[in-house]
Amino acid sequence: MHLSRYFPASALALALVALAGAALLATSAPVRAQSATEIVVRLNQLEEEVRRLSGQVEQLTFQNRQLREQLQRFQEDVDFRFREMGGPGSSLPPPATPPSAAPAPGQRSDVFDPGTSPGAPGAPQPLGTTTPSTPLGTAEAPPPEGGGAPLDIAAILRGEAPVPSVERAGPSIAATGSEDPRFDYDSAYAYLLQRQYERAEMGFRQYLQSHPRDALVPDATFWLGETYAQRGRHREAAEQFLKVSTEHAESPKAPDAMLKLGTSLIELGAREQACATFAELTRRYDDASMPVREAVERERRRASCG
Repeated sequence: MHLSRYFPASALALALVALAGAALLATSAPVRAQSATEIVVRLNQLEEEVRRLSGQVEQLTFQNRQLREQLQRFQEDVDFRFREMGGPGSSLPPPATPPSAAPAPGQRSDVFDPGTSPGAPGAPQPLGTTTPSTPLGTAEAPPPEGGGAPLDIAAILRGEAPVPSVERAGPSIAATGSEDPRFDYDSAYAYLLQRQYERAEMGFRQYLQSHPRDALVPDATFWLGETYAQRGRHREAAEQFLKVSTEHAESPKAPDAMLKLGTSLIELGAREQACATFAELTRRYDDASMPVREAVERERRRASCG
């Protein structure tokens, strides 16, 4: 029997083509499904690779930020040491621009301005004109607990005796710092570099009250002590250096703070306590930098330590 008797030739050709197409689709369907599965697996692999690379970028960004902060602190220390020795300082720019001392337009007339009232109480005074601190052991210094015996600085540094708390007369400084700890720190440090020690003291105290948990608290405490030492207020300076040595013993500033503590004790006439401080520094920080070790030997000779 011939199909052409019942179907025209054109219809028969179309039927054959349809059957061939159906067979082709039936054979290519598994191939397309396999290709789609491979594409999904590849996309998942690419997404995982992107997430891994993003994590590496974030880690490198964090490490880079840490290195910048360490370089900034190192620059600050170098600048201050150069200026303290009378040198020109480093060529790097200062950490931050201090707030302008000029009154802003529209400022109230009852606001205290040390520039217009240099003789008023609380106004900055030239270096060497302020009244020095009372030496240790005098009647004005509060005696330690348990009697009038001198403080055992070595025992305090070893943690065998409590750190004495000295109450100061006068109102405390209100915590009026900004929300940015670094800005407050840099502003106070800029005043220190300019040898405006009263303003630097105010800035560091405000920073410490506003940001007591910040990472730069040991550095700020050290520089606060330096503002007192530069004005001959050696007792207040010794208090701050002792605080760094005891409360932040693991800080990079701790060896310098102990050195400055011994120097302040020499200025206060407490040579035996100064010698004990230098001995404890050498014992505790045997890996101290060469400048610190040389300064310790120099101060030991000045105090006639045995």
